Amino acid sequence: MKIISDRGNFQSIKLLIAAKTSCIDVKFTVVKPNELIVPYLTEHKLPILEVKPDKYLFSVNAAVRLLLTSTGIESNSMEIDEWLEWESSQLLPCVLSVLFGMVELNTKNGKHPESVLQPILNHLNLYLHNRKYIVGDKLSSADVAIFGTVYPLMMALLLKDFSNITSWSQRLLTTSSFQDAVFLVTNNEGPSCFKVTKALTEEEIDAAFKSWKTGDSHSTRLKDRNHPILPKEGERNLLIASALPYVNNVPHLGNIIGCVLSADVFSRYCRQRNYNCVYICGTDEYGTATENKAMEEGLTPQQVCDKYNKLHTQIYDWFNISFDYFGRTTTKEQTKIVQDIFWKVYNEGYVMRDSVDQLHCEKCQRFLADRFVNGICPMCSYDDARGDQCDRCGKLINAVELIHPKCKTCKSTPTVKSTEHLFLDLPKLEPQLRNHLDKVFESGIWTHNAKVITNSWIRDGLKPRCITRDLKWGIPVPLEGYTDKVFYVWFDAPIGYISITANYTQDWQQWWKNPQNVELYNFLGKDNVPFHSVIFPCTLLGANDNFTLVHHMVATEYLNYEDTKFSKSRGTGVFGNNAKDTGIPADIFRFYLLFVRPESQDTAFSWDDFLLKNNSELLNNLGNFVNRGLAFVSSSFGGVIQEIHLTENDIQTVALINRELQTYINNMENTRLRDSIRNILNISRLGNQMMQSNKPWVLVKGTAEEIARAGSVVSLAANICCLLSVLLHPYMPTTSDTIRYQLNIRTDDMVIHQHFISTLKPGHEIGKPSPLFQKIEVSTIADLKEKYKGKQSAEKVTQPKTDKSIAMTVGISEASDSEIVSLTDEATKQGDVVRVLKSQKAEKSKIDVEVAKLIDLKKRLSLAQDDHSWIKQNIEVRGGYG
Repeated sequence: MKIISDRGNFQSIKLLIAAKTSCIDVKFTVVKPNELIVPYLTEHKLPILEVKPDKYLFSVNAAVRLLLTSTGIESNSMEIDEWLEWESSQLLPCVLSVLFGMVELNTKNGKHPESVLQPILNHLNLYLHNRKYIVGDKLSSADVAIFGTVYPLMMALLLKDFSNITSWSQRLLTTSSFQDAVFLVTNNEGPSCFKVTKALTEEEIDAAFKSWKTGDSHSTRLKDRNHPILPKEGERNLLIASALPYVNNVPHLGNIIGCVLSADVFSRYCRQRNYNCVYICGTDEYGTATENKAMEEGLTPQQVCDKYNKLHTQIYDWFNISFDYFGRTTTKEQTKIVQDIFWKVYNEGYVMRDSVDQLHCEKCQRFLADRFVNGICPMCSYDDARGDQCDRCGKLINAVELIHPKCKTCKSTPTVKSTEHLFLDLPKLEPQLRNHLDKVFESGIWTHNAKVITNSWIRDGLKPRCITRDLKWGIPVPLEGYTDKVFYVWFDAPIGYISITANYTQDWQQWWKNPQNVELYNFLGKDNVPFHSVIFPCTLLGANDNFTLVHHMVATEYLNYEDTKFSKSRGTGVFGNNAKDTGIPADIFRFYLLFVRPESQDTAFSWDDFLLKNNSELLNNLGNFVNRGLAFVSSSFGGVIQEIHLTENDIQTVALINRELQTYINNMENTRLRDSIRNILNISRLGNQMMQSNKPWVLVKGTAEEIARAGSVVSLAANICCLLSVLLHPYMPTTSDTIRYQLNIRTDDMVIHQHFISTLKPGHEIGKPSPLFQKIEVSTIADLKEKYKGKQSAEKVTQPKTDKSIAMTVGISEASDSEIVSLTDEATKQGDVVRVLKSQKAEKSKIDVEVAKLIDLKKRLSLAQDDHSWIKQNIEVRGGYG
């Protein structure tokens, strides 16, 4: 193995400690910061662990975990994983911000940590009281990772007020592996050796200075948006759609961040870039879920839809979700368009007729569609799986596959009967779909999970998909012989995007039949991917009517609640209608949900972390900077912006802000919403550091020249606040507007420019400054935790199996391609056996035996594919995988 790093990269300490502790022979190679090591990476990323020739591990903490577990020093532990996540998501970003200021702005006094870092260190310091190690009674990856990050602070004397951290660190430093690692990386140079960001280039500095001076002369204003918005020739036309929420229940915070809030942030950004875009959504109202809810509440399905559509609308209004149009699927336009598309697909020859086995309740005298039945999942043995999907493992299933199924209405055991239905001929459409996916995978923005899930569906060839159901509540099938049936909700629901647009504008076809000029973005949770990436595109391709197909798919993982799942029935977690009751502003919820947005892995809503992020990132960092900057302009200069004369250090600050701004734009363009919010916070930190190093409160008491310098500093700070109000708008629109009012700037100034420009000119009068945020008390959080903890369940959220990533990094896959192929062949053959027996009307007992074998094979195949996909999702290597 080989550790590759640049000089002074303190993250290398972690890898060297782990290697030396494990007695693994690794070569430590120091390269130039910009040297190209991995040819296929678009960005330079160091340090990295080369596990085998041309196979790399880029996550430092994952590499540490690998090195320590591969030799048996530590085993898999959820607690270790939780500390590693805390270190990477909370501790490391704060430490980087402190070192960033020390290195780049030459403020090397280092006597006091950033205010944002102090609560993080307080938390660690309290935890380490009377503890020798982070987890258990021996050294683990948690100790190595956290030590590697806090060591630069210890070297810079920033830990002197945190005695427990200092004692713990010094105790670890008595071991040879820690001593050797530190010596190799630092060479006894102290904190000055820790170069945490690349130095500014002359080009960056010149470009920043030029844009600051001249940017306003070619800056644009925010365009008016007159509805209905239609595509325009020669402009970038974006059709943004978030997954339609089921109307039958109240959305929880995980639902909100997974779909409507993420799409809202992106659409607001697009408007501020003056893209021609429209954001549509609405409630999905047909299907078994609604019939079920109607029976539970003693209402008609339409009454349920009306009730919950209104509730959804109120919740999204409170969260400040800025739809251009929020509709619903129980409309005349939906029926008309769904039936029209069906006839087109049917006439093109892509609809099949076939009989299927379906559960039938003799007591209720009806076939039991998806959600009218539950039972034991054949994949993971969860005892409350629905007839269409298991909530625990997320697998799509057929109701007849359930073990010990029960009718949800009368609780009796249903029987299997045959009934005829219509199927979408996906195998016939597969070549067209593959051709489309090849193009958009290359040119579009698809999250990794969206690609993996889509590929898993088409990997072994598509199968016909049933598009009708034996229900009353739905869009009637217009084909003779099937008029007593309705369309399956997952056939009709995605078409809701089209009908909702048709309710927004009669010229809807300009959006939906204009693939050459319109880019369609889908924002959704990962469980909805196959319906949007396979079934819906196949439906539109089958219609052969020049429909706009999805070009970009942005799928999130799951947001959990604390250490369990959101559960309405158990009263666990915060649901949309609860958030308002907390008394905490919607902007704070928006900020936190986006800060922990589950972009690449499941994350959790944590009340303790919620408090920490509000009191540190918002109150102490962003709020503190904006308030003291504008308050100083108001109190010392009558609220009037002064002449700004940029010093060399000021220009460096502007250049660093410019760098953050351009990274923000790049992140937003690629829908990395979680990363962009960190760019905003970094800009605020740069502003705080500038104020702290110049001390205008001292300068204003000095000579005329010093007073002028104070005016220049705080006026530059006011312009940084102006930029922050613009960049913050997609995330926290109310807070952004508050800053804008305090700055006294116009709405059409809220354009996101490519460079940081001077918006507030000398002589501009700002409004009255006031604090942006309030501290959240520990007692308040304690009350909220108690209120929303619900009835405790034995079921906990399943954590990723770290041994899978370990197996992958050393080139050992738990489920090889050959194993998957073998299981697929066995399952196919066994399926043929079952079909033959059924066609021959064999004895039920004999059929049941063979069906049981088939279910077991499917379960084994599913688990093997999961292992295989998990590995490919969680490590980036070059060679056999990746």
